Amino acid sequence: MRTLVFDGRTGAAGDMICAALIAAGADPDVLAPVSDALPVRYEIGETEKNGIRATTVDVLLDGDSGAAEADADHDHGHNSDQDHSHAHDHDHSHEHDHTHEQNASGANKSAEGAGVHRSYREVVDLVESMGLPNAVESTALDAFELLGRAEASVHGTDLDDTHFHEVGADDAIADVVGAALLLDDLDPERVVTTPVSAGGGTVEMSHGTYPVPAPATTEIATRADFRIVGGPIDRELLTPTGAAILGAIAEGADAVPDLAVDHAGYGAGNADFERHPNVLRAMVGDGGNDAHADRTHADAADGALAHDDIAVLETNLDDAAPEVLGGLQETLADAGARDVTIVPTTMKKSRPGHLVKVICKPADIEAVAERLARETGTLGVRQSGASHRWIAEREFETATLRVDGTAHEVAVKMASTTEGEVYDVSGEYDDAAAVAEATGLPIREVLRRAEADVRDRLAEE
Repeated sequence: MRTLVFDGRTGAAGDMICAALIAAGADPDVLAPVSDALPVRYEIGETEKNGIRATTVDVLLDGDSGAAEADADHDHGHNSDQDHSHAHDHDHSHEHDHTHEQNASGANKSAEGAGVHRSYREVVDLVESMGLPNAVESTALDAFELLGRAEASVHGTDLDDTHFHEVGADDAIADVVGAALLLDDLDPERVVTTPVSAGGGTVEMSHGTYPVPAPATTEIATRADFRIVGGPIDRELLTPTGAAILGAIAEGADAVPDLAVDHAGYGAGNADFERHPNVLRAMVGDGGNDAHADRTHADAADGALAHDDIAVLETNLDDAAPEVLGGLQETLADAGARDVTIVPTTMKKSRPGHLVKVICKPADIEAVAERLARETGTLGVRQSGASHRWIAEREFETATLRVDGTAHEVAVKMASTTEGEVYDVSGEYDDAAAVAEATGLPIREVLRRAEADVRDRLAEE
């Protein structure tokens, strides 16, 4: 299988993705439909980042003399402590206060954030008017839908009413459609990305100061298949445009899959980091057939636990009735919670309270948060930083115990690694309690006998 792999250890943005695709073998001549439809041109060059030769892509407005002149006019560092130029559709105030501060990804975009700003529907109409191949148009529209739904969610608007500012400008559209065209030219059968670094610190937008990743990037990450990770530096590294493009084209993997690499290249951002080359690597080759293996490759090969994407929700309660707390396990499970933990704690003014922590799947976040708020009356539910967990494979065996000639059954849970090695057996308490009541044996003795029965059977296999 022909596979394209992105290695996003220092983030990604639209221009970096385009540059990486060209560096990996895509023909830049396929970008012509964008220049025909928009008053922009692509300037492709090379640079060096921490000793690594990398490709650069700048989108310039017609008549612009180049990136160097643009740098003097617009501080589009596209560096990681970005202030949201082209890739960042964060500035949604009606004043259009586009400060053009530095973006995490990198390449100086002389047209960045320049030109008209469009609604989601206007962007869709424009892309559909370009006469692109069906696959290219579909990829570009998928990316813009991710961006549009993220913006609509962040700002509480309907999709069709959502307005793009920076990402509705000509250069941002050139990045998204350009990436779709270059991907189509490479024509991989599968696209994979390792976890993408989001960076750290804060970003300044017209609405205020926000922690990295920025709101739109975070929202896109909830809809995409790939994972994001913090660091490795305190600057913004993943832009909404970069996240949307990867979300539209790539599957997530925990590590680079088995791949016979034919071509590899690097797409550069503009910023220079002391210890981390500001580049996005792309590799093309044969292999990478098993998506599940990619997810668990780094650990399953050693018989470790399986990867499971999760979200962790938390809230503090200082006035919850014991009956309410006692019922949360059941009521939250109905909404999708996988586990609920309630921890006694001390809150402000030394008042006793409880910390409620809930584990759920990312798709169930909204339903679980709403149920938690309704059941407890809390005024806020926060999502903590955990994004995945390592879990055992779980199977059940039935143990049969004979007491005074009567057979009794107890379910026993077996926990195993991804390679099938059972490392724990545990009898189910409710079953053991029922047998204990019927026989007069202590519960712990019933559990011991049931677990021993299953262990003996495993030893015989």
